[in-house]
Amino acid sequence: MDWDRYLAPWIDRLVPGTAGQAMYAVGVIEIVAGLVVAIRPRWGGYLVVAWLTGIIVNLLTGPGYYDVALRDVGLLLAALALTRLAGAFTPQRSNARA
Repeated sequence: MDWDRYLAPWIDRLVPGTAGQAMYAVGVIEIVAGLVVAIRPRWGGYLVVAWLTGIIVNLLTGPGYYDVALRDVGLLLAALALTRLAGAFTPQRSNARA
């Protein structure tokens, strides 16, 4: 698939290299974000929320991928809800020694 077409032209001008290389970097960042969520869901979830916000801005300022941006808004809301749940159900550390 031709993933670099999803990169807004103004972002393509900002990042070094080609749009294809930028999208490979995006893939690496998304894998790292997934690993952070697996290890630390309370903090990794907020990382994913921030990343999805950037993706939405990219899609809304690019050449007409509004349907994908709307889907990503739903993913952002789901990530935020799951992050808040992870924070609510994270066991608290006890300072008392047994």
